[in-house]
Amino acid sequence: MTNALHARGPVPDRPLGDVDGPVLIGCSHGTDDAGGRAAVRSILTGVSAARPRLDVREAFVDVQEPEVADVVEHALESDASGAVVVPLLLSVGFHVKVDIAAAVDQPGATAASPLGPDPRLVDILVDRLDAAGLAPDDLVVLAAAGSTDPAAALAVESVAAGLADRLEQPVTIGYGAGAEPRVPAAIATARADVPPGGRVVVASYLLAPGYFYDRVLEAGADVVTEPLAPDERLVDIVLDRYDAAT
Repeated sequence: MTNALHARGPVPDRPLGDVDGPVLIGCSHGTDDAGGRAAVRSILTGVSAARPRLDVREAFVDVQEPEVADVVEHALESDASGAVVVPLLLSVGFHVKVDIAAAVDQPGATAASPLGPDPRLVDILVDRLDAAGLAPDDLVVLAAAGSTDPAAALAVESVAAGLADRLEQPVTIGYGAGAEPRVPAAIATARADVPPGGRVVVASYLLAPGYFYDRVLEAGADVVTEPLAPDERLVDIVLDRYDAAT
Protein backbone atom coordinates (compact mmCIF):
# COMPACT_ATOMS: atom_id res chain seq x y z
CA MET A 1 0.00 0.00 0.00
CA THR A 2 1.36 3.41 -0.90
CA ASN A 3 0.75 6.96 0.31
CA ALA A 4 1.62 10.21 -1.39
CA LEU A 5 1.17 13.97 -1.24
CA HIS A 6 -1.39 14.93 -3.78
CA ALA A 7 -3.80 17.73 -4.54
CA ARG A 8 -6.72 16.01 -6.18
CA GLY A 9 -8.46 12.73 -5.46
CA PRO A 10 -7.30 9.67 -3.54
CA VAL A 11 -4.07 7.86 -4.17
CA PRO A 12 -4.86 5.76 -7.28
CA ASP A 13 -3.98 2.34 -5.81
CA ARG A 14 -5.59 2.95 -2.42
CA PRO A 15 -9.37 2.51 -2.16
CA LEU A 16 -11.25 5.00 0.00
CA GLY A 17 -12.15 2.23 2.42
CA ASP A 18 -8.47 1.80 3.20
CA VAL A 19 -8.15 5.35 4.58
CA ASP A 20 -8.26 6.18 8.29
CA GLY A 21 -9.98 9.43 9.24
CA PRO A 22 -10.52 12.72 7.45
CA VAL A 23 -8.04 13.92 4.85
CA LEU A 24 -5.15 15.81 6.42
CA ILE A 25 -4.33 18.90 4.36
CA GLY A 26 -1.05 20.49 5.34
CA CYS A 27 -1.29 24.13 4.32
CA SER A 28 1.83 26.30 4.18
CA HIS A 29 2.47 29.79 2.89
CA GLY A 30 4.31 28.72 -0.24
CA THR A 31 7.73 29.79 -1.49
CA ASP A 32 9.81 30.07 -4.64
CA ASP A 33 12.81 28.72 -2.74
CA ALA A 34 13.56 25.10 -3.67
CA GLY A 35 15.08 24.37 -0.27
CA GLY A 36 12.06 25.85 1.43
CA ARG A 37 9.70 23.70 -0.61
CA ALA A 38 11.69 20.59 0.25
CA ALA A 39 11.77 21.45 3.95
CA VAL A 40 8.01 21.93 4.16
CA ARG A 41 7.34 18.82 2.12
CA SER A 42 9.54 16.82 4.48
CA ILE A 43 7.02 17.45 7.25
CA LEU A 44 4.14 15.96 5.29
CA THR A 45 6.32 13.12 4.05
CA GLY A 46 7.03 12.36 7.68
CA VAL A 47 3.32 12.47 8.49
CA SER A 48 2.60 9.98 5.71
CA ALA A 49 5.36 7.69 6.96
CA ALA A 50 4.06 7.87 10.53
CA ARG A 51 0.48 7.08 9.49
CA PRO A 52 0.48 5.19 6.20
CA ARG A 53 -3.33 4.84 6.19
CA LEU A 54 -3.88 8.59 6.46
CA ASP A 55 -4.68 10.54 3.29
CA VAL A 56 -2.21 13.46 3.35
CA ARG A 57 -2.39 16.35 0.89
CA GLU A 58 -0.46 19.56 0.37
CA ALA A 59 -1.91 23.05 -0.10
CA PHE A 60 -0.81 26.68 -0.05
CA VAL A 61 -2.13 30.16 0.64
CA ASP A 62 0.30 32.03 -1.61
CA VAL A 63 3.07 31.65 -4.22
CA GLN A 64 2.53 27.93 -4.90
CA GLU A 65 -0.40 25.85 -6.06
CA PRO A 66 -2.76 24.15 -5.40
CA GLU A 67 -4.65 26.70 -3.33
CA VAL A 68 -6.05 25.49 -0.05
CA ALA A 69 -9.69 26.09 -1.05
CA ASP A 70 -9.28 23.87 -4.10
CA VAL A 71 -7.65 21.07 -2.13
CA VAL A 72 -10.42 21.15 0.49
CA GLU A 73 -13.07 21.03 -2.23
CA HIS A 74 -11.52 18.03 -3.95
CA ALA A 75 -10.92 16.25 -0.66
CA LEU A 76 -14.58 16.58 0.27
CA GLU A 77 -15.60 15.34 -3.17
CA SER A 78 -13.40 12.25 -2.87
CA ASP A 79 -13.73 11.36 0.81
CA ALA A 80 -16.96 11.40 2.78
CA SER A 81 -15.16 11.43 6.14
CA GLY A 82 -14.17 15.08 5.77
CA ALA A 83 -11.04 17.21 5.67
CA VAL A 84 -8.85 18.83 8.32
CA VAL A 85 -6.54 21.66 7.31
CA VAL A 86 -3.45 21.82 9.51
CA PRO A 87 -1.75 25.20 9.07
CA LEU A 88 1.97 24.66 8.55
CA LEU A 89 2.39 28.10 10.06
CA LEU A 90 3.88 29.10 13.39
CA SER A 91 1.10 31.37 14.62
CA VAL A 92 -2.32 32.72 13.88
CA GLY A 93 -2.65 35.62 11.46
CA PHE A 94 -4.26 36.64 8.20
CA HIS A 95 -3.68 33.35 6.41
CA VAL A 96 -5.17 31.32 9.26
CA LYS A 97 -8.06 33.63 10.06
CA VAL A 98 -8.99 34.55 6.48
CA ASP A 99 -7.62 32.19 3.80
CA ILE A 100 -7.83 28.92 5.70
CA ALA A 101 -10.99 29.90 7.56
CA ALA A 102 -12.73 30.61 4.25
CA ALA A 103 -11.56 27.31 2.76
CA VAL A 104 -13.08 25.25 5.60
CA ASP A 105 -16.32 27.23 5.83
CA GLN A 106 -18.39 24.31 4.61
CA PRO A 107 -19.78 21.07 6.01
CA GLY A 108 -17.21 18.35 6.53
CA ALA A 109 -14.19 20.65 6.72
CA THR A 110 -12.41 22.10 9.71
CA ALA A 111 -9.12 23.81 10.54
CA ALA A 112 -6.65 22.77 13.20
CA SER A 113 -4.54 25.16 15.23
CA PRO A 114 -1.21 26.38 13.80
CA LEU A 115 2.02 24.74 14.89
CA GLY A 116 3.00 27.36 17.43
CA PRO A 117 3.39 28.07 20.18
CA ASP A 118 4.52 24.66 21.35
CA PRO A 119 7.30 23.57 23.75
CA ARG A 120 8.69 21.26 21.08
CA LEU A 121 9.41 24.28 18.90
CA VAL A 122 11.50 25.64 21.76
CA ASP A 123 13.31 22.30 21.87
CA ILE A 124 14.16 22.62 18.18
CA LEU A 125 15.37 26.20 18.66
CA VAL A 126 17.64 25.09 21.50
CA ASP A 127 19.10 22.35 19.32
CA ARG A 128 19.68 24.80 16.45
CA LEU A 129 21.47 27.19 18.82
CA ASP A 130 23.59 24.37 20.20
CA ALA A 131 24.54 23.41 16.64
CA ALA A 132 25.50 27.04 15.99
CA GLY A 133 27.85 26.99 18.99
CA LEU A 134 25.98 29.41 21.25
CA ALA A 135 28.35 30.72 23.95
CA PRO A 136 27.60 32.29 27.35
CA ASP A 137 28.52 35.82 26.21
CA ASP A 138 26.36 35.67 23.07
CA LEU A 139 23.09 37.58 22.88
CA VAL A 140 20.12 35.84 21.27
CA VAL A 141 17.56 37.44 18.99
CA LEU A 142 14.52 35.36 18.04
CA ALA A 143 13.63 36.17 14.41
CA ALA A 144 9.98 35.64 13.46
CA ALA A 145 8.11 36.36 10.25
CA GLY A 146 5.70 38.73 11.98
CA SER A 147 2.04 39.66 11.63
CA THR A 148 -0.25 42.59 12.35
CA ASP A 149 -2.44 40.23 14.39
CA PRO A 150 -1.83 40.79 18.14
CA ALA A 151 -2.39 37.08 18.79
CA ALA A 152 0.58 36.26 16.57
CA ALA A 153 2.84 38.53 18.62
CA LEU A 154 1.64 36.87 21.82
CA ALA A 155 2.50 33.47 20.36
CA VAL A 156 6.01 34.60 19.46
CA GLU A 157 6.47 36.15 22.89
CA SER A 158 5.47 32.86 24.46
CA VAL A 159 8.11 31.01 22.47
CA ALA A 160 10.74 33.66 23.29
CA ALA A 161 9.95 33.34 27.00
CA GLY A 162 10.23 29.56 26.80
CA LEU A 163 13.55 29.85 24.99
CA ALA A 164 14.89 32.34 27.54
CA ASP A 165 13.98 29.94 30.35
CA ARG A 166 15.75 27.08 28.64
CA LEU A 167 18.87 29.12 27.87
CA GLU A 168 18.80 30.92 31.22
CA GLN A 169 19.53 34.21 29.45
CA PRO A 170 17.46 36.98 27.88
CA VAL A 171 16.01 36.55 24.39
CA THR A 172 14.83 39.54 22.40
CA ILE A 173 12.53 39.42 19.36
CA GLY A 174 12.80 40.81 15.85
CA TYR A 175 10.13 40.57 13.15
CA GLY A 176 10.41 40.33 9.40
CA ALA A 177 7.17 42.26 8.81
CA GLY A 178 3.94 43.32 10.46
CA ALA A 179 5.31 44.12 13.92
CA GLU A 180 8.16 45.96 15.62
CA PRO A 181 11.03 45.85 16.16
CA ARG A 182 12.17 44.55 12.81
CA VAL A 183 15.01 42.06 12.75
CA PRO A 184 17.78 44.52 11.74
CA ALA A 185 16.76 46.90 14.54
CA ALA A 186 16.68 44.09 17.11
CA ILE A 187 20.14 42.96 16.01
CA ALA A 188 21.48 46.52 16.21
CA THR A 189 20.12 46.90 19.75
CA ALA A 190 21.69 43.61 20.78
CA ARG A 191 24.97 44.63 19.14
CA ALA A 192 25.12 47.70 21.39
CA ASP A 193 24.79 45.52 24.50
CA VAL A 194 26.91 42.51 23.60
CA PRO A 195 29.87 42.03 25.97
CA PRO A 196 33.46 41.84 24.68
CA GLY A 197 34.02 38.57 22.88
CA GLY A 198 30.30 37.92 22.54
CA ARG A 199 28.26 37.64 19.39
CA VAL A 200 24.75 38.43 18.23
CA VAL A 201 23.12 35.09 17.42
CA VAL A 202 19.78 34.91 15.67
CA ALA A 203 17.51 31.96 16.43
CA SER A 204 15.43 31.56 13.29
CA TYR A 205 11.81 31.06 14.28
CA LEU A 206 10.98 30.31 10.68
CA LEU A 207 9.71 27.04 9.34
CA ALA A 208 11.87 26.84 6.23
CA PRO A 209 14.26 28.75 3.98
CA GLY A 210 12.71 31.41 1.79
CA TYR A 211 12.17 35.15 1.53
CA PHE A 212 12.17 35.96 5.26
CA TYR A 213 15.12 33.70 6.02
CA ASP A 214 17.14 35.41 3.29
CA ARG A 215 16.34 38.80 4.86
CA VAL A 216 17.45 37.50 8.27
CA LEU A 217 20.76 36.36 6.79
CA GLU A 218 21.29 39.91 5.50
CA ALA A 219 20.34 41.64 8.75
CA GLY A 220 23.80 41.86 10.32
CA ALA A 221 23.95 39.07 12.92
CA ASP A 222 27.17 37.19 13.60
CA VAL A 223 25.41 33.84 13.46
CA VAL A 224 22.01 32.78 12.11
CA THR A 225 20.64 29.35 12.95
CA GLU A 226 19.01 27.03 10.46
CA PRO A 227 15.19 27.12 10.16
CA LEU A 228 13.03 24.67 12.10
CA ALA A 229 12.36 22.20 9.29
CA PRO A 230 13.17 19.46 8.62
CA ASP A 231 12.69 17.93 12.06
CA GLU A 232 10.71 14.90 13.22
CA ARG A 233 9.21 16.88 16.10
CA LEU A 234 7.31 18.98 13.56
CA VAL A 235 5.68 15.77 12.34
CA ASP A 236 4.53 15.04 15.87
CA ILE A 237 3.08 18.54 16.25
CA VAL A 238 1.17 18.26 12.96
CA LEU A 239 -0.34 14.94 14.02
CA ASP A 240 -1.27 16.33 17.43
CA ARG A 241 -3.01 19.30 15.80
CA TYR A 242 -4.86 16.96 13.45
CA ASP A 243 -5.94 14.65 16.26
CA ALA A 244 -7.18 17.56 18.34
CA ALA A 245 -9.23 18.86 15.41
CA THR A 246 -10.81 15.47 14.70
